[in-house]
Amino acid sequence: MYLDWLGGGCYHQFEVFAASLTHGWRVLGERREGVCIIMVATEPLVVEPTVMLTAEATTELRRIVTEEGDPDLGLRVFVSPGGCSGLSYGMSLEDHSDDGDEVIQQDGLTVFVDEFTANFIRGAQIDYVKGLMGAGFTVHNPNAVKACACGSSFDTGSNAETVQKCAD
Repeated sequence: MYLDWLGGGCYHQFEVFAASLTHGWRVLGERREGVCIIMVATEPLVVEPTVMLTAEATTELRRIVTEEGDPDLGLRVFVSPGGCSGLSYGMSLEDHSDDGDEVIQQDGLTVFVDEFTANFIRGAQIDYVKGLMGAGFTVHNPNAVKACACGSSFDTGSNAETVQKCAD
């Protein structure tokens, strides 16, 4: 990993070789220029993925990818303006990422999330539920302050201008 640091009137760029351990990162060695003292944190910044799949969603997505016969397929999760609560969830299968996508790898499966969508679903959980009325993927979104009864539309409190009438 490369780190840049500006301080004490001198600019340093140094390379830190690190190895992942159970409790974080351990510095194995470093190369630096100049004479300023540089402090390096030994714990990595932990960044949670934008979305996570439940065990049920993982099982179903793996079944679908296997059935399609294309191991490069991943689940694209997206939101679009509209729906009775302002934003609507959508999902599709894709075999590549687009520029700016967050590519999430979980249990050998891939999830693609575009930048627009990430703003609205960060921390969400994708689940797969079966019931008497059918089965399908669903989103448990901690950012949603309200949702439509249909389950595919939600509001984060900042998208009131995109609300549309429900389909009859």
